[in-house]
Amino acid sequence: MTTPASVALRAAVRDALVADGALLAALGGPKVYDEPPRAAAFPYVTLGEARLADFSTGEGDGAEHTLTLHAWSRQGGHKEAHVIAGALLQALDDAPLPLSDHRLVNLRFAVADVRREADGRTYHALVRFRAVTEPA
Repeated sequence: MTTPASVALRAAVRDALVADGALLAALGGPKVYDEPPRAAAFPYVTLGEARLADFSTGEGDGAEHTLTLHAWSRQGGHKEAHVIAGALLQALDDAPLPLSDHRLVNLRFAVADVRREADGRTYHALVRFRAVTEPA
């Protein structure tokens, strides 16, 4: 059985993030979650929404992925959320991540948005990446 490209990409992204020193310093540890614990200490990052589209060519199969990462902060102001978003960008943009049963053609930063949530004290950085994969 082969691992779907989206599952392999998500696992490789998480592995890269928990191994990145600058991100770990910004978060105060390896606080990168698929689903955060109920009482997760701020700041932390969650792996969010994923979109998958066909990117096949006449030469072979391929997939285009849009992966959203979320950084959550309560430091007081936007600064920490921006620092974490920058660390995500540095860790992943054009990173040569190894994928099981697939090949990562490219991984690129697409867009970031930093905002204050409705509670008035939580800052949320949404960072999107675009990736293209093909079967190995």
